[in-house]
Amino acid sequence: MFDKLKQGLRSVVERISRSELSDEDLEPILWGLQLQLISNDVAVDVAARVCEELKERLKGVTFPRFGDKTPPVREALREAIEATMETDGGVDLLDLVEKKRAEGGPFVVLFVGINGTGKTTTIAKVARLLMHEGYRVVLASGDTYRAGAIEQLEEHARRLGIRVVKHKYGADPAAVSFDAVQHARAQGIDAVLIDTAGRMQTNRNLMDELQKIKRVVRPDLTVIVLDALIGNDAIEQAETFDKRVGFDAAILTKVDADANGGSSLSVSYVTGKPIIYVGVGQGYGDLQPFDARWFAGKILGDS
Repeated sequence: MFDKLKQGLRSVVERISRSELSDEDLEPILWGLQLQLISNDVAVDVAARVCEELKERLKGVTFPRFGDKTPPVREALREAIEATMETDGGVDLLDLVEKKRAEGGPFVVLFVGINGTGKTTTIAKVARLLMHEGYRVVLASGDTYRAGAIEQLEEHARRLGIRVVKHKYGADPAAVSFDAVQHARAQGIDAVLIDTAGRMQTNRNLMDELQKIKRVVRPDLTVIVLDALIGNDAIEQAETFDKRVGFDAAILTKVDADANGGSSLSVSYVTGKPIIYVGVGQGYGDLQPFDARWFAGKILGDS
């Protein structure tokens, strides 16, 4: 995970640790860091921000006169990465579901994103996470266009032992979603997870459809699912969906196979929305909570 980025950052830390830390010494090293980040699919403005944050933090560090300067340099870089990924507020899914249950629920989550990101499997993982915490869950098959989409969601539901609310292919996804929410209310179910179609993000009809679902069911949380392996394309998708539909948080899939890490570093900064989970495998339990400290530790080689 993040092997390429990890190696690049290790090299930068070593170079800074051997330098005199003057502006003249740091400038080419920080420029090298910026290029290193960009080559690992980090957005250009995000890479520049990390370098600015690191430069400021290095000014305030007291280094040992003769000892190893590597630990304080690593810590300064960690802080720079964490600061770059900070958003206005976090999203605690389990806490939100619990609060909505106390109010009489259900908690409704709308999942968006293009085909191929692993959206349907991610929905199943979130369902398993909620069930493990004792919540009752129902799925809504709002992708009524892609061949096999309903059957795929049904298979996940069968394995998990939960119900899918569905209509026929070609049906109105907003109607399917509405019926799922009504079913949850009637049955005392705690959470509704809505799958949606994922045609290309530039498809106007798709965006209009998603906007309609949001108007009809008024989800408590809208989550975009992004493929970490596609780098800057994931960032572009996030920006487009946020502008056209709006979302509250992101889940990154296939992070376990991502050598670059650029999407993880860039999405929060570019959109101002937090990444709440990352997919780290194919099993239903392979959903890892995400935060900036965890990510910084991974790319700095803490574990």
